[in-house]
Amino acid sequence: MEEIEVHELKKVKLNKPVMIEGLPGVGNVGKLVAEHLIQELDAEKIVEIYSWHFPPQVLVNSNGTVRLCKNELYAWKSKKHDLLIVSGDQQSVTNEGHYLIAEKLLDLAQQYDVSRIYTLGGYGIGQLVERQTVLGAANEAKLVEEMKKYGVEFREEEPGGSIVGASGLLLGLGKMRGIPAICLLGLTSGYLVDPKSAQAVLKILSQVLNLEVDMQALEERAEEMEKVVERLKEMEQAQIPRRREEELGYIR
Repeated sequence: MEEIEVHELKKVKLNKPVMIEGLPGVGNVGKLVAEHLIQELDAEKIVEIYSWHFPPQVLVNSNGTVRLCKNELYAWKSKKHDLLIVSGDQQSVTNEGHYLIAEKLLDLAQQYDVSRIYTLGGYGIGQLVERQTVLGAANEAKLVEEMKKYGVEFREEEPGGSIVGASGLLLGLGKMRGIPAICLLGLTSGYLVDPKSAQAVLKILSQVLNLEVDMQALEERAEEMEKVVERLKEMEQAQIPRRREEELGYIR
């Protein structure tokens, strides 16, 4: 196996597509959005990327067979915007691999004459999110002003001074290649898979690209996760009186 292997499954002709990256990350926000788009738009898989920079493991299929971890590229053609959607099982576990795989994705972006890149992810704040918010970053100042019109927030010193992984590198390395790129980060606790944050990101992305996407599946997952969060809150509150009793036990 080579360090990075790109398997082209099908050749397609696209008209200046927009690339959307949604690989696993904080709250799996980007991955949820990418997978939802792939399913709802019935996008076609055209490329698989394998690398020994992915975790040293195989994934077990439902029928008992196994496969290597991979990233995938899906294509979708429309009268409004052709799309190239990047999804996958994992990101690199090495610093070098992050750069190499990002460069390979940019090679593919240029091969298909991509007009713009949107990278998607979550921004963990370490606590439950009260108000759904999407933070942004971009590799051109004019893109910042453009995205503010859609309600994307650009805060000083946030997101945290840096964006790790593909979501950040595609912006930085893309700038060196002259490709406009924007990162959309949904606020999330960072503790759980967060379909509600993914829904917030998808709403903005749909507005920007003028996409009509049924969000029912994400809404249902968000409702299920809300129930989990409520149970966690109840368990935490139930522990508070017990902790107080234990603390008071030291007072005689």
